[in-house]
Amino acid sequence: MKQNQRNHTQVSYQATSAGLKEKFERHYRQYDRKNIAPDPLQFPHRYSNPPDIELVAFLASVYAFGNVKQISSVMEKILELLGSSPANFLKFSPEQKIVTLFASVKHRFYRGEDTVRLLLVLRNALLGYGSVGLLINSLIPAGKRPGPKMIIGLFHDWFIIECKKHGHLSRGLKFMIPDPKVGSACKRFNLFLRWMVRKDELDFGLWDFISPADLVIPVDTHIAQIARMLGLSSRKNPDWKMSVEITARLREFDPSDPVKYDFSLCHIGIRGLEF
Repeated sequence: MKQNQRNHTQVSYQATSAGLKEKFERHYRQYDRKNIAPDPLQFPHRYSNPPDIELVAFLASVYAFGNVKQISSVMEKILELLGSSPANFLKFSPEQKIVTLFASVKHRFYRGEDTVRLLLVLRNALLGYGSVGLLINSLIPAGKRPGPKMIIGLFHDWFIIECKKHGHLSRGLKFMIPDPKVGSACKRFNLFLRWMVRKDELDFGLWDFISPADLVIPVDTHIAQIARMLGLSSRKNPDWKMSVEITARLREFDPSDPVKYDFSLCHIGIRGLEF
């Protein structure tokens, strides 16, 4: 893996599937907990209590858009206010304290009011279910094998209903949890699912009610560009169909854990590396 001095991704590799898998595996082996940054995954790794990990991972995924400096800045501010036990802080703090503390926390087009309402919804979820994971598991219909599209859709519908209890749905709140039913790639929620379901040096593997084999790769414009260059997708737009198409190709390399390559694939672009 070689650093590109011009700091943009170089992908000029044409190979057989076997050769491509070897490259993916080599990039995958480059990363462990010591070299996560710069990545939003660094934030939940500061905690050891599962409800804290889930909560912070969810927040990190919701705020994971914009440049690295912006994401880091807003997450540092949120975590400073939440303190050493974010889940307990949120559960046991009065609503007015949350309003007062977080009203100034903004991120791009997320207003302070959006941050406050998100945290109030999460507070109610923790009080009612104990953790984000237990809430999501409760939404899955009995006897159904849950996949990302089902889970994100169910959570989206729950989240919208809860947000409406606190007032008008702003642009920021709508953006926080996209709806896969309208074709969104749902990149940030798929990222959250990867962190919670997979288990290795990077991802936590806290949830056993979803199989890693069923995960879908988080896709944004950067992943879409790299995937097209590598022949993993022929689609133009980074939508849900592209996510599924890329995942299907990655499943050829590891059927039980196709999304294992997401972190390394993403960081080819972030770190300006040659593939």
